[in-house]
Amino acid sequence: MRIIYLIDFNCPYSYIGLERIKKACDILNLDVEWEMRSFELEPQAGKRPVMSTTERYSIKYELSPEEASSKIAEIEEIALEDGLKINFKDMPLTSSKDALRLTKFAENMHPEITLRLVEEIFYSRFIKNENIADNNVLTEIAISSGLEESEAKKIIENNYYNIEIFLDKEDALSNGITSTPYFILEKNEERLIIPGVFPTEEFEIALKDFVSGDIKDKTFV
Repeated sequence: MRIIYLIDFNCPYSYIGLERIKKACDILNLDVEWEMRSFELEPQAGKRPVMSTTERYSIKYELSPEEASSKIAEIEEIALEDGLKINFKDMPLTSSKDALRLTKFAENMHPEITLRLVEEIFYSRFIKNENIADNNVLTEIAISSGLEESEAKKIIENNYYNIEIFLDKEDALSNGITSTPYFILEKNEERLIIPGVFPTEEFEIALKDFVSGDIKDKTFV
């Protein structure tokens, strides 16, 4: 079975959702081929933070600063249920483009380490609150995930895979996808689309039914 996961490194739900569906796969002992696709949520963000996550959340969702802070705290609590001690409120809001480009490179050239790289970037972003738009930070993550320093720097310091990032998002938008995460399960000619984040138990049920053939060519909501 193949699972295509559509994510952005600025999205805490992408981190939570990926961890949950991975856990469900482990519980069921499924043999899964993972494929990452990108969806850049904050294309206007730069390499250095110009506003706090709370400020951005307030503007983006038309919330008061107090409401934004409360919503962010809720997300942190949800993540904690899965053992993810994320610090979303203090996360530096910067571009995810370079991290997405690097991951697309890994997906094409080193698919066996891509999932590990994705997990390491999320950990750096949400747990350690590092600036993943910083070339040095991203290079260290790449090396720790198994990429060669020279090839990682070549991708990070140039514009390789910009087109792939653009095409991933355009393809998603053309299919009505406007947010992350999205999970697309494929087995033989069958497909199940899971939009958003569900409890691990519900992911487990959907996976079990899909593998058994009880669900096919549908959207799980």
